[in-house]
Amino acid sequence: MEAAIVPSQVHQCSKCPGDTEYYCVSCTSDLCPQCKENHVKDLNTIDHDVVSHRYKFNYIPTQEISVRHQRNVYINYCEICQVPVCYHCTQHRSHRQLDVRTSYETKRQQHRATIDSIRSDALFYRPVLLLRIKADFQTCRKELFTLYQSEMVTKAHTLKHLIYYLQNDLMRVMFCDFDFKHRLLKQKLEMLRHIAGLQRYVNIYEQRRVIRPLQFLSSIKRALSQIQLKLHTSKLSMTESLNKVDVMESLSSIQITERGNRRVGDQCLLKLMYGTESHQSLTLTGVCCCYHISCVTSDRVWVSDVWNNLILTDKTGIPLHHVDDLCRGLYRGYHSDFTDLQGGLHTVNSESELIYIDRNDNINKLSKDLKTTTTFIEKTNFKWRPRCVYWSPSTGDLLVGMYHIHTETGKVTRYNGSGQLTQTIQRDKSGRLVYSLPNYITENNNGDVVVSDSIYWHGAVVVTERGGRHRFSYTGHSPGSELMPCGICTDSLSHILVCDYETKTVHMLHMDGQFLSHLLTGSQEMGEPRSLSYDVKSHRLWVGSWDNNQVCVYRYITRQDALTDQSRVMESLSGIPTPGTEKAQYGNQCLLKLTSPLDLLHFLIVKGVRCCYHISCVTSDRVWVSDRYTLTLTDTTGATLHTVEDSYSGLYRGLHTVNSESELIYIDRKYNINKLSKDMKTTTTFIERTDSTWYPWCVYWSPSTGDLLVGMRYIHTETSKVTRYNQSGQLTQTMQRDNTGRELYKVPNYITENNNGDVVVSDYDDGSGAVVVTERGGRHRFSYTGRSSRLRLKPRGICTDELSHILVCDDETKKVHIIHKDGLFLSYLLTRPQEMDRPWSLNYDFNSHRLWVGSLNNSTVCIYSYIIRKAAPTDEHRPRTDEEDMFSLTPAVLRI
Repeated sequence: MEAAIVPSQVHQCSKCPGDTEYYCVSCTSDLCPQCKENHVKDLNTIDHDVVSHRYKFNYIPTQEISVRHQRNVYINYCEICQVPVCYHCTQHRSHRQLDVRTSYETKRQQHRATIDSIRSDALFYRPVLLLRIKADFQTCRKELFTLYQSEMVTKAHTLKHLIYYLQNDLMRVMFCDFDFKHRLLKQKLEMLRHIAGLQRYVNIYEQRRVIRPLQFLSSIKRALSQIQLKLHTSKLSMTESLNKVDVMESLSSIQITERGNRRVGDQCLLKLMYGTESHQSLTLTGVCCCYHISCVTSDRVWVSDVWNNLILTDKTGIPLHHVDDLCRGLYRGYHSDFTDLQGGLHTVNSESELIYIDRNDNINKLSKDLKTTTTFIEKTNFKWRPRCVYWSPSTGDLLVGMYHIHTETGKVTRYNGSGQLTQTIQRDKSGRLVYSLPNYITENNNGDVVVSDSIYWHGAVVVTERGGRHRFSYTGHSPGSELMPCGICTDSLSHILVCDYETKTVHMLHMDGQFLSHLLTGSQEMGEPRSLSYDVKSHRLWVGSWDNNQVCVYRYITRQDALTDQSRVMESLSGIPTPGTEKAQYGNQCLLKLTSPLDLLHFLIVKGVRCCYHISCVTSDRVWVSDRYTLTLTDTTGATLHTVEDSYSGLYRGLHTVNSESELIYIDRKYNINKLSKDMKTTTTFIERTDSTWYPWCVYWSPSTGDLLVGMRYIHTETSKVTRYNQSGQLTQTMQRDNTGRELYKVPNYITENNNGDVVVSDYDDGSGAVVVTERGGRHRFSYTGRSSRLRLKPRGICTDELSHILVCDDETKKVHIIHKDGLFLSYLLTRPQEMDRPWSLNYDFNSHRLWVGSLNNSTVCIYSYIIRKAAPTDEHRPRTDEEDMFSLTPAVLRI
C-alpha cells in the first residue's frame, strides 16, 4: 500500500510570492530577502525589528560543539572572559556565567542599533558610494599617471643632480682633508728641525762659555729664520646646491592626504514628499500639554509641559521615567503669560543623555541608564538665566539661550564638551542686540544657530552663523503679517521648521530665510502645534500640541527611488563635490537665492498681438510672442521685428520654442514642425507629420539634451502622449502611461523640462487639470493638482527656473504658483498685478534670471526678477559641507 501524499505548504512572503526567510516583529509580516531589504530601507518601517523567520516560532538553535572539548557543547557564557564555555571548561567556573541563549539574545539586543544602521543606511548608501569610488579611481588614475607622474620624474632628476653634486662635494672634502694632513706633517718636521737648532745653540751657549753673549745672540738672529705657524681648518658641509630644505621639498611635495570616511549628503538621497503624511498619533500620560520634545531614538522621546513635568515616553504614550527638578516659568510677573512659559528646556546628546535646566538654573545631565544626575554647568551669574538649550551633533557643543530679566535682553552662549564657555552671540556688527527673548534654539546643517525669539507677542526666527554674524531674521512670509514663533527645528535638507502661534501653523523656511510653505496646519488630533523635534534617522517630524497632550508623528521627506539605476545615481551624485579638486565647482543653487518681494523690472505692450498665449525667449531682450492668429518677434520696446505667416492658429498652447542656435521651432497650420533660421530667411520642415491620427499640440526644445519634446493629441479617442525627437528629427521616446497602465495626460497644452531632466507638462481639459511630471526615462513622478483639495487647478503657461522650481499660471486663482521640483507647493509667486490683469504665459530667461509673464486679456508682457545672486565665495570663506554657505565666519567670543 502506497503511503498517502501529504501536501506541504511553503511560507510565502506577505508582500510577494517569494519564499519567507525573515519576520518583522513590529508589523508581524513575513518577508523574503528582497522585501526585507526594501522593508528596512523604507522610512515608514525603518525602525522595525526584523529577525530571521525561525525566531517567530521560538526556534531553538543547534547546539555548538566546544572547540577545546570536542565531546561537549557550549552551555554557558563567561562574562569575564566573554567567551562561550562548556561543562569541562574548569578555568571559568569561578567566573560569573549566564546561559548561552540568554547571553546571545542580550548581545543581539545590544547590537541591534548597529545592525539596523547597516541594514537601513550602509546598504542603502553602498551603490552610491561604489559609483563615487569608481569615479574617484578613474580621476586618481588620470591625475596620477599624467600630472603627478611627470612631476615625480622631474623631482627624481632634480634629486639625482643634487646627489651628484653632493658626491663631488664629498670628494673635494676628502682631498682637502688629505692635503691638510700633508701640510701638518711638513710643519711638524719644520718645527722639529727648528727645535733641534734651538737646542744646539743652547748647548753651545751653555757648554762653550768662550763665546760672548752678544756674539751668540747675533749669530742666532742671523742663523734662524722666523717660522710662521698657521692653523689649517676644514669643515665638512653641504653646498648651497643641496640643503635639507630642498631635499624635504623634493620628497614631500607629492602627498596622499587622508580625508576620513566617505559619506553621501542627504540632499542627494532625500526629497520632499507631495504633501505631509500622518505616521502616528499618541496621547501622553503624565503631561497636560507638549511644550518641548527631544528625540532619543526613533521610538523614544522626552516631552515636557508647562508645570515642570518632564517624562520619557515611547510610542505607547506611557511614561517610562520622570524628572522632578525641571525648571518652570520663573519669570512670572515680569511679562505677559506667553513669556512666562519657557520652551526648549531640554535636549539629548549623542550618548542619549538628557541635558536640562533645573529649578536652580543649573544645567544638569541625566545618564543614559536614568540613574545618575550630574551638574554639567553650574549657575554663577544671577543676572543671566538660561531659557533654552540645544546640543550640537556636529560639534558636540551646548548652545544655551540666555535672558537678562532686568534689561530684558537676550544672548546665546556656547559651551564645549567640558562645560567651558567658548562663545557669546549678542549683537550684530552694527552693535544692535540680536535677541529679545530666546525661547527655543537649534542648529542647521551648515552650522547656523537658529533661535525662536519672541517677547510681548512679537517675534522672529533669528539666524546667525556659527561664528556669530547675523544672517537674517524671519518675521513672517508676507508684509504686515506677524510671527509668534514657538517650537523650532531643522531637517536633513536644511529646512527651518517653526511653529507659529499667530496662525496655528508650521512654517517651512529655506536655509537662507525664504518662506517655502505652510508645512502643517492645526489638525483635530493635535490642536495647535507648539513643539517640534526632527528625527534624523527615520526622517520623521514629532509635533506636540499647545492645548492638549497629543503628539503626532509626520513624514514629509522620503528617500529617492531605488538607487539601482546607475543613471539616476550619477544624476544624484552630480551635485556632490569631488574631494581634492583644485577649483571648487559651485552650482547655481549655491550662487542664487530667492528674493522677496517680486521686483517688476519692465513691462511692454506687444504690437501685433491681442493677447499673449505663449512666450519663447531668444535673447535677454528679444522674444517670440503668439496669440491665436499671430506669431511675432519683438523686443523690450514691443515693436514687431518679424512675423511668421504659417504658424498654427490655436488656443492656449505652447506652439513654439527656440533652440540653442536661436532658431524658432513651431507648429505650422498643417501640423508639421518647422524650423526658422536665425536670420529669419529660411524655413525648413524639421518633423513632417506622417500619422494623421495624432496632432502635435505643444513643443519644447531641451537645452540639456538638444532633443525636442512634443505634446501629442489623438482627438478621436481623446488620449494624449509626449514624444521625444533627437536633433535629427528621429523619434526616440514616447510617454503615455504610468507603470499601472493608466493614461498620464488629458491634453498637454504646455511643456517644459526641469534641470534634473524631468518632463513637466501643463495638462488641462474639461474643467480639471494638473501639472504632470515624469522622469527623463518616462516614469511618472507626481501630478500637482493645486495647493489644496478645495482649490482646483487650471494650469496654463509653465516654465522652470535656475533653482529647479516649477512655475505655472493658474487660471482658477489668477496667480502664478511656485512649486518645488518634487511637487510641494511653496508660495504664490505672482498675483494679479495692475499691469497684467490675468497671467497666462511664462518664460524664464536663464541668462539674465528674469521671468517673462504674458497676459490673456491684453498684449502686456511684464518682466520680473525674483532670483538674485549671492555674494561670491572666496578662498578664505569656503562654503561648508551639506549645503554651500556664502557667508563668512566672524569670531565673536564675548564673556558677560
